[in-house]
Amino acid sequence: MPRKIVLTCAITGSIHTPSMSPHLPITPDQIATSAIEAAQAGASILHLHAREPDTGRPSSDIEVFRQFLPRIKDATDAVINLTTGGSSQMSVEQRLSAPAALAPEMCSLNMGSINFGLFPMKDQQSEWKHDWEEQFLENTRDTVFKNTFHDIETVFRMLGDEGGARFEFECYDVGHIQTVAFYLRKHRIKAPVFLQFVMGVLGGIDASPQSLMYMKETADRLLGDTYQFSVLAAGRQQMTLGTMAVILGGNVRVGLEDSLMIRRGELATSNAQQVTKIRSILEELGYEIATPDEARAMLALKGADKTGF
Repeated sequence: MPRKIVLTCAITGSIHTPSMSPHLPITPDQIATSAIEAAQAGASILHLHAREPDTGRPSSDIEVFRQFLPRIKDATDAVINLTTGGSSQMSVEQRLSAPAALAPEMCSLNMGSINFGLFPMKDQQSEWKHDWEEQFLENTRDTVFKNTFHDIETVFRMLGDEGGARFEFECYDVGHIQTVAFYLRKHRIKAPVFLQFVMGVLGGIDASPQSLMYMKETADRLLGDTYQFSVLAAGRQQMTLGTMAVILGGNVRVGLEDSLMIRRGELATSNAQQVTKIRSILEELGYEIATPDEARAMLALKGADKTGF
């Protein structure tokens, strides 16, 4: 059978602020609509954050998640992947509260603490819709995105052992792959391991072909045939490195969490537009996108019927 490509779409995230694009989903209705459209365009997995409906600020409120998750689940069979990262300015307890209660099939899991610099982005914006935005970005100059070994093990226990979730291990640098390998050796996690190479965040590895090759070579050396990988390239390298990832044997993630653009100088009008573009590129190259159920089988997920929403 030909290899199928797992296509993840990250719908809104916590990096971009409302002033940066009128197309960024903010309200539960917008998040649900955008996610459903992305699934209809071919996304295998939907990666989801929540935002305060009135201000667009990143939110950990479970009641906000509950306003869009059932609607997405009812309208599509896409795998729903909830963030455990939330925002670098949330506590670990805040970040885990919703996913722990909702027991999704899959969760993201940052594999270490890092500097997470968003502050350069504020220099690109001259007008703000909300008072919180500029200071939120500036705060990242002196913020560590905390995910210690203890925090990681807490996620394993609360969401994996107790909730049955599998993980998208987000690796912002090669040291994070070392951490995945450590837990695999200790039998705290088991194959198939799904890595997301997060490239282009200030404080992590840069978004370049050379760095992608280094990440893959490191994973090959440490993890052998126990893993699959995907690439999230922040900003303008989104489509280029995503395509390179697939050619190298991996998978791809797109979405407005990672880039607001569809091409140089042009804002994407929706998540579905980005999904359609990368899908078209890959299908022209002879690849086939995995259906949600094929992705579930590839990643050994528990199934949508076993979630808490």
